[in-house]
Amino acid sequence: MIIAKAEPRGVFDVEQIRTDFPILGRPVRGRPLVYLDSTASAQKPQSVIDAESRIYATEYANIHRGLYYLSERATERYEAARRTVQGFLNAKHSHEVIFTRNTTESINLVAATYGRRLLQPGDEIVITGLEHHSNIVPWQLLREERGVVIKVAPVNDDGDVPLDAITGLFTARTKLVAVAHISNVLGTILPVAEIIQAAHAAGARVLIDGAQAVMHLPVDVQALDADFYAFSGHKLYGPTGVGVLYGKEELLNAMPPYQGGGDMIRTVTFEKSSWAPLPQKFEAGTPAIAQVPALAAAIDYVTALGLDRIARHENDLLAYATEQLTAVPGLRVIGTAPHKAAVISFSLDCAHPHDIAQVLDNAGVAIRAGHHCAQPLMERFGVPATARASFGLYNNRADVDALVAAVRKVQELFGQ
Repeated sequence: MIIAKAEPRGVFDVEQIRTDFPILGRPVRGRPLVYLDSTASAQKPQSVIDAESRIYATEYANIHRGLYYLSERATERYEAARRTVQGFLNAKHSHEVIFTRNTTESINLVAATYGRRLLQPGDEIVITGLEHHSNIVPWQLLREERGVVIKVAPVNDDGDVPLDAITGLFTARTKLVAVAHISNVLGTILPVAEIIQAAHAAGARVLIDGAQAVMHLPVDVQALDADFYAFSGHKLYGPTGVGVLYGKEELLNAMPPYQGGGDMIRTVTFEKSSWAPLPQKFEAGTPAIAQVPALAAAIDYVTALGLDRIARHENDLLAYATEQLTAVPGLRVIGTAPHKAAVISFSLDCAHPHDIAQVLDNAGVAIRAGHHCAQPLMERFGVPATARASFGLYNNRADVDALVAAVRKVQELFGQ
């Protein structure tokens, strides 16, 4: 069953939306908070905070096995949240939605189960030079164990990976393509629909790292024909400690369990065990009982606002911020692909990114500085790190103005 999506609210009123996020009302270093690190982790609306708190305060119990009211209620909430995710992604079945801790665990699950069971020595995995470490290291571990081959599609000077750079790596031995939907460093949006179509034509399966995508644009896994799609709750204005792996039913059924323990078994003897059906087969142990319904609350929140309208708002911010920052002498924007989400990585010729971040923090502006778990990408652009400003649905042009003013303060302090 697909759950109907809520109709979007009226006018996208960012100032009203900001009042939904209590943390935005607090000062930092004596200044109003300007939060520009949503790519790392987004802030939470009151509805999400209330949803998690309500579970602990009034409905908490372990799920699936308790024969009493609180357990039944908690189980209902948990499984209703699974159906909410199903509707959000337009998955065919709710049991194709596996709850994990985060995107990282979702990718590791695929590497450890699909990879170990179905990939052979010499089989090829294609990734891109944009990938987060979480979509590099699991495949390297699999390479060491199984002898698979990793091929990397190169990033061009704009921070893009052209489709032919990916498909040009496909051979008869290509069995898996694992790519980010959106780069966490550059905001580059990859043409995942075309990548999936080409990979399937070559006989390969596809995993999409959607950690940076689901909060910026609508995702329909059936329309994409994705084999696997992964995302994290905390980047989607939801709680930490919960993520999602979508997988096609036939693939998940063919994969062995990821972990052994409670709730993922049908029978256990000292001689042999058998597994529960999907999705429990991949959800060993006590899950994120309160966080999963809170993730559903976050999905309800963004769905009510309308992801298309969120994208338009963020695209306006991206255009405005890019215009303002590129007018700053000595500032280099890294990543200028024509299709981008609201993420800007930059450097200054007078200061290290860590110094930039510290000066901005003194002005109440929170950005990220470092290699952003993408060291190969830093090497590609010849920088040790970047400063990164990332925008969410609650940011406004005043936040951009505060960012630019603080960057100019960096120049005053460090410039010649």
